[in-house]
Parts: sequence; structure tokens; C-alpha cells
Amino acid sequence: MDVKDINGKHVNVPMMVTTLIVGTFITILNQTILSTAFPTLMKAFNISTATVQWLSTGFMLVNGIMIPVSAYLSAKVPSKWLYMSAMSTFFVGTLVAFIANSFGVLLIGRLIQALGVGITMPLLQNIMMSIFPPNRRGAAMGMAGIAIGVAPAIGPTLSGYVIDNFGWRFLFGMILPIAGLVILATLFFFKNVLPLSDPKLDIPSLIESSIGFGSLLYGFSEVGNDGWGDPIVLGTIALGVAFIFIFGYRQLHLKEPFVELRVFKSKIFALSTVLGTIANMAMVGVEMILPMYLQIIHGKSALESGLTLLPGAILIALMSPVTGQVFDRIGAKRLAQLGLFLLTIATLPYFFLTESTPSIFITVIYAVRMFGISMVMMPLTTNGMNALSPDMIRHGTAVNNTVRQVATSMTTAVMISVLSNVTNLAKPAASLLKTNPLQYKQDFFGATLSGYHAAFLLAAGFSLIGWILAFFLNTHAMSQEVTIKSEKKVKA
Repeated sequence: MDVKDINGKHVNVPMMVTTLIVGTFITILNQTILSTAFPTLMKAFNISTATVQWLSTGFMLVNGIMIPVSAYLSAKVPSKWLYMSAMSTFFVGTLVAFIANSFGVLLIGRLIQALGVGITMPLLQNIMMSIFPPNRRGAAMGMAGIAIGVAPAIGPTLSGYVIDNFGWRFLFGMILPIAGLVILATLFFFKNVLPLSDPKLDIPSLIESSIGFGSLLYGFSEVGNDGWGDPIVLGTIALGVAFIFIFGYRQLHLKEPFVELRVFKSKIFALSTVLGTIANMAMVGVEMILPMYLQIIHGKSALESGLTLLPGAILIALMSPVTGQVFDRIGAKRLAQLGLFLLTIATLPYFFLTESTPSIFITVIYAVRMFGISMVMMPLTTNGMNALSPDMIRHGTAVNNTVRQVATSMTTAVMISVLSNVTNLAKPAASLLKTNPLQYKQDFFGATLSGYHAAFLLAAGFSLIGWILAFFLNTHAMSQEVTIKSEKKVKA
């Protein structure tokens, strides 16, 4: 495939795509790589659970704020230098975290990392959609799915192994040389492939977006610690919703919006985004709850619970390119219907898990879930983007990733809340602890298991809703909306 950059020069597509995918993979990996390292870090810095959570909460906040900004930056800054700046920022943050001698320095490193991650993921999708023609975008985005889908899935497994064998600093140290090589490869193989339009930075929109999404994400991230009745949780969520509403209203009335929300006028884009987000919610929700179940109910170590999920992560890595090619041939509808059906029927068995359920059964049904997800996430992202004109793709990418980030945060909060509330409602009275300690322990164990069952049932509900909505998808592999709009322009 002969691809030219914006200056008419030849682009080495395989090397540029490899550089993109490897760089984005290691940046997205950092979203979950600390998930099993928290106990170690709490001991190392003598901090509480609430404090150590900021390594994830702060990362997510900055990442969520940067994603909407990516649409503006991709139109303002040449793509080569934008990617290099994002990877260099990520490298600096990783280095700061690696040499951190206090929790404060480690947190600063994580926040700097998040600045880069918030740009690399949308930029990967934007470039892949721009350099590949519509009839090959499925395969291209399938390759991108290796980074976007697999990196978060293997994070806990990799983290558990590294913590047990090398210590927490190696989590950052092992990434530094890879990030350095990606920056070097960017110098030689990256080209400016995205057209520039020199948009104006609307400062009020930037402030509204940052406060809105930052407050909303913070509020949901604190639900697990403080509960839904906490005034700070409710206040920050309400503040976030208010500012997002103000932000959205402003975008619809600006001549050059910061983020073009009119992409939702495309029914195909809107439905594809919703379905892709539902699949991501179901995936992340179980990825978060299942390791806790394995460690608390089965008594497995962090590494053992991570290894239980590893086959599923490998399967989505193998299947993402394949399902992308299938999408190019048959479109998203049948893929999404089958994928969401598999996701639903493979989630329902989790509702019946006990303390004696064999690990191999858990591993197999988790792999089936990931097989279903591989048919949904990237094919539907591609399907939605195909419905947009080329100049709208950067906005569609920013909107798609922002919706997914916010929905994932909400899912995490809701599932933890369901788990905690059902457990608390079902747990035995404290008086039983004195009169019959063994019975109390058995009843409390049963209450905890009921909490997990309720959380898993909620994930199955997400999947079922998605499967029903999949029947309303477009049939064709490529959306006809852009073609129709082009034909109307020609006739006019």
C-alpha cells in the first residue's frame, strides 16, 4: 500500500504502524500495571489504602482530561511531533516514578505519564483511520486492538510476576528502554500524515472540559472508598455533570468547537460507540472483580489470579487482527451479535461460582468472554468511524475514547458499590461472632460470595443490553452515510 504524508513523501507504513502500536501498548499498559502492586507500595511508603489509590485515581483523572484535548492537538500539531512529545512526556514520567524516593514523587511521575497516555491512544486510532482506506480499516484497527484491548488485560498478571520477583521499581524500569526505542523509531519512521487546520484554542471550553470530566471521574473513583452517600462523592459528580452540560452546550454553539459533538448525529457512530462502550464496561468490570474473587474466595496469590486471566488476554491478542479482517468482509452487525451473545452467556456462569469452582472452568469461560469482546470492541469502533467524514474522525476518536473512559469509571464504581452493599446486607449480625464464631465465619463468607454474584450479574446485564442493541446495527461493512453525503454534494 503506497501511502503519502501531507507533504507527498512516501510513508513506511509497516514500521510506522509498529512504532505506533508498541508505543501505545506500553502507555496503556500503565493503566492497570499497578493493580497488584498496591500492598507492596503501601509497605514501602507507609501509606494507607486511600492514599495509594491516588496512583490510579490521579492517573485516570489526568488521562480523562487529556483525551478531549487530543482532538485539538491532532489538528494543531504535526502528527510526528505530537506523538514524539507524548512518548517523551511518558518517558519522563516513567523515569520520575522509577527513581521516586517518596510517595509524592511517585504520584508526580504517574501524573506526568498520564499526560502522554491521554494523547497516544486517540492518536493511534486517528492515524490508523486516516492512512488506511475504509475497506481495510477493520484489519488495521484490529492490529490497534492488540494495544488497546490486550495491554490492560495483561497488566495485573505482569504486575504480579514482577512484584514477586523483581520489586516495584522494575515495573517502571522495564518500560524505560522500550519507550526510548519508540522515541528513536519515531524520528526515523514517523511521518506527518494528519492534515492540519490550525484551530483556535477555546480557553473556556478547555476549562469546562477539565473541570467537568475531572470532577465526574474523581467522584466515581471515590465511590468504592466512601460510598454513594458521601457529600464529596455526590458533590463532585454533580459538579462534573453540570460542567459537562455547560461544555456540551458551548460546543454546539461554537463555529469551531473544541470537540465536535455533532458526530452523534450519525446514528451509526452513536450506536457503535454505545455498543463498544458496553463491551468495554463488561470487560473491565469482570477484570476488576474476578481477581478479587480468586484472591478472597479461593485464596490465590496476586500472580495466580493474574495467570488465571492470562489465556483470555492472549486470545484477544490473537483474535483482534482476525476479527478486524472479518469486519472488512461482512461488517459489524453479525460480528457484534455473535460477540455480545458469547459475552452474555459466558458471563452468566459467574453468578453461580462457589468456593470450590475449579480454576480451569473460570479460565475457560473468561477466555470465551474475551473471544466475544474481540468481535465487538475494535470492529465497532471502526464501524462508527467509517460513518464520519475524514475531517470528523479526530473528533469522533476523542468523543469515543472519552465516553469509554467515563463509562468505565462509572462501571468500576457501580460494581464495587453493588459488591459492598449486597455483602453488607447479607452479612450476619455482629452478636453471632460471640455466640458462634464458626457459624459467623461461614455466614460472612456466604455474604461475600453473594456480593460477587450480584456484581457478576450486573456485568451480564450490560452484555445482554448490548446484544439486544446489536440487532439495530447497520448491515454493510462500510457505512453508507459518508457516501450519501458525498453524492448529495456532487448533485448540488
